[in-house]
Amino acid sequence: MRFVVGLGNPGERYRRTRHNVGFRVVDELAARLDSGSGGEEAGAWVAEARLAGEPVLLVKPISFMNLSGVPVARLLAAHGGTPSDLIVVVDDAALDLGTIRVRDRGGHGGHNGLRSLVEELGTEGFPRVRVGIRKGELPADLAAWVLMDFPDEDLAAVGEVEARAADAVACLAAEGAEAAASRFNARPD
Repeated sequence: MRFVVGLGNPGERYRRTRHNVGFRVVDELAARLDSGSGGEEAGAWVAEARLAGEPVLLVKPISFMNLSGVPVARLLAAHGGTPSDLIVVVDDAALDLGTIRVRDRGGHGGHNGLRSLVEELGTEGFPRVRVGIRKGELPADLAAWVLMDFPDEDLAAVGEVEARAADAVACLAAEGAEAAASRFNARPD
């Protein structure tokens, strides 16, 4: 079984923020895969679906970003999964808006959600889809900036990159990280 984990913060206050791109990509996949309403398990919202012909759990940790690893580790243990069964979707302020990077493993790069996963799982060895959120120069207070809503003029581009990130997740699940990286790691024109 695969676990597609979108990282974000719970609650309406954070729904449209830059830091919640991972949640919105999971929402896009849930709608595409007709996964139903889902429910709570092990400190996360989860919904069962099928992706690339295999069972998948779509996951949004209900904990805040900095504690994302705790419910993910619990879900893996409860379902007999390993870190390599994960596909983590996360925002990335180092990448321009519209850019996607698929990796089969890697460090946290200063992202506290990824840091929590690495600490709880004891490994950097899990696939991830990083979704670029930067537009222009980054502000000095990055923590406050990622918790701000995207401006209205960026919403069309955000919707497009979230849809492409959902495509990248499906490709990664079906064909592996190398094929997904080859197809999605270039910024579209």
